[in-house]
Amino acid sequence: MPARETTGTEKYLSMMLGMLSGYAPGKMTRGPSEGGVGMQVVMKYILFAVMGVFLVGCGTTTKEIIRKSHSERTDVFSEVKEEKTPHEGFVDLMMKVSIKTHLEGYYLLESRNSLHGKPGYPFVFNIDGQGALWKEDGREETSPLYDERGERNPEGGKGMKYTLEKMVRLKAGPHMVFLGLPEENYSVKFSIALKEGGQHVLDLKPVYVRRRTLSSGFVYGISRYEIFLNGIPVQVSE
Repeated sequence: MPARETTGTEKYLSMMLGMLSGYAPGKMTRGPSEGGVGMQVVMKYILFAVMGVFLVGCGTTTKEIIRKSHSERTDVFSEVKEEKTPHEGFVDLMMKVSIKTHLEGYYLLESRNSLHGKPGYPFVFNIDGQGALWKEDGREETSPLYDERGERNPEGGKGMKYTLEKMVRLKAGPHMVFLGLPEENYSVKFSIALKEGGQHVLDLKPVYVRRRTLSSGFVYGISRYEIFLNGIPVQVSE
C-alpha cells in the first residue's frame, strides 16, 4: 500500500512546531510574567492538539479509501456508455453522487495540494471488491442562501459543485457498495439488492456539517450522505 503523502496542512503545523521548539530567548523581549514564554507553551499545546486530531482523523479512512480504489476482482461491473438492453441475469445501475465545496483559497491554512475548488475532484466506488476512481472537474455555482420557504439552503452561496453520474452493468442480486471521498476523508458502505428488469437508480445526496449556532452549509464540509435506491432510503452499514 503506498504511503500517504504529507499534506500542506501537516507541513505547516510541523513548521510551526519547529519554530516554537527552536525558540531563542533573546528574540522575545517579554518575560514569563508578561505572557511571553507562557503564550509560547500554550501555543505549543494547541498546535500539538490540532496536529494530533488531524493525523488521527486522516489515517484510517484515507488508507481504506486507497485500498478500495484498487480492484480485488474485475468481473463485478462494467461501465455502460451506450443504452442497450442487458443480457439475462444482468441489470443497469445509474449511480449519482454530488458534493459542493468551497472555492480554492477559501481557507487560509488549507493544503496547496487540496482539490477543493479545482478540476479533477476524485470519487472512489467499490462494488463487491471491484474498485473505480472517477474524477470530475466541477462547475462554479452561486445558489440563493435561502429557499422558497425562507429556510437556509445548505448549498447556498458561491462554491464548486461536483456531480458524478455513471451507468454500470452488473448481475442482479445483492451487492455491497463503498463510496469514498479522499478529499473529505469520508467513506460510507451499504448493501443494495437489484431485481432483474428495468434500470435502477442509486442516488446519494449530501448532508453537510451543521455548526452549533448556524444551519448546515457546504463550506463546513460533508457530514454524511442520504442514500436512495429507486427513491427508497437505503440503510448504511455499520
